[in-house]
Amino acid sequence: MNFVNSGICFYLSVAIYWLTAKVDASWWYMGTLGSQVMCDNIPGLVNKQRQLCRQHPKVMQAIGGGMKDWIFECQHQFRSHRWNCNTTARDYSLFGRLPLRGSREVAFLYAISSAGVVYTLARACSQGELDSCSCDPTKKGSSWDEKGSFDWGGCSDHVEHAVRFSQTFVDAKDRKERDARALMNLHNNRAGRKAVKRFMTLECKCHGVSGSCSVRTCWLALADFRLTGDHLRRRYNSAVQVTVNQYGSGFTAAHTQFRHASKNDLVYLEDSPDYCIRDQESVKCVLSPAANRDPESVQLFSSCYTPTRVHEVSK
Repeated sequence: MNFVNSGICFYLSVAIYWLTAKVDASWWYMGTLGSQVMCDNIPGLVNKQRQLCRQHPKVMQAIGGGMKDWIFECQHQFRSHRWNCNTTARDYSLFGRLPLRGSREVAFLYAISSAGVVYTLARACSQGELDSCSCDPTKKGSSWDEKGSFDWGGCSDHVEHAVRFSQTFVDAKDRKERDARALMNLHNNRAGRKAVKRFMTLECKCHGVSGSCSVRTCWLALADFRLTGDHLRRRYNSAVQVTVNQYGSGFTAAHTQFRHASKNDLVYLEDSPDYCIRDQESVKCVLSPAANRDPESVQLFSSCYTPTRVHEVSK
């Protein structure tokens, strides 16, 4: 995930927009505006986030630059879905009012965005783009795997540092709230971070006479982010609807016939809305142009499905 500058006008408009609109996850809207200006003028950041924003301007720029990558991955995963993770330059909330809901799609958004922060920062650390981190310093000496012993070498992606920073920064607002929605967000943030770690790969280089590989030098590397996206999409498909337990400290399954959610599952609180566009004058339902007629979309949102693009909505 390489950082690419986006237009200053867009991010300035984002800041202006949030002067009059409440943000549920305002860190999503960080970009390449000057760090001090950005940190002081985007409402919705709690004190901890604002402090980290001022202290680590390069990290904030990396997070802002990495946004396009996890948004692209989200759009890829939902390319055949009624809701296709679409954003528009005219909607500076990025996803409209959707983040205010506790739906299955929002669960995926929180997971993929949290995963995106980890991936972006881990890669930026190992590529020397940040002053606060570099390669993973714990990968020293010798170790072993199913093929035998090896020596740590090269530059292992510092995913643990990225996870810690992501947890501190991304989770800060919801850790202050601790209501049902905050617990949902925290759970899905963690599931996203765990997904990135799940696909770390051990890459090795052989040394020895005539390629005998008598000595191996290995390092841990991030896998392609597509694997994380695919994994989280599967978790979306099997997401668990939950309610807060009587102590307000965790979840129970909303329906007793279903299993409890594990730390790797995505959880949601309320059913998804119908993602068809309603034409108020003709009372017709218009499908998104990107919504293909796939069985999964039909199963999730059947009220608008038809072989043609427009049809009357029946109640």
